[in-house]
Amino acid sequence: MTRRLIFILIVVPVAVLLIALAVANRALVPFTFDPFNPGNPQLTLHAPLFVYLFAAAALGVVFGGFMTWVRQGRYRKLARDRAREAEVMRTRAEQERSAREAALANVQGLPAPGA
Repeated sequence: MTRRLIFILIVVPVAVLLIALAVANRALVPFTFDPFNPGNPQLTLHAPLFVYLFAAAALGVVFGGFMTWVRQGRYRKLARDRAREAEVMRTRAEQERSAREAALANVQGLPAPGA
């Protein structure tokens, strides 16, 4: 229910604004990759302004996600180390339990479990 409310209150108005922006900015705008010779037709791209705006927003989302992933690397490493440590402790506890059971069986003169 909360997700649906958030969707209605945030995503729908943003989508309406983006559609209005796209419709209002349909004219072709030059984008040049050569700052020293802006008239160079080989390095100039003509596209509607909303394409540049959407591309910039998409690049920002991708770059922000990548930087978040990089910054959280130490936490992922810590989680992997703790999982490895827990597995080692689990294995060690299982070995100790098996050794205890075998020792108890030997003391009582019974065969070891699984033997």
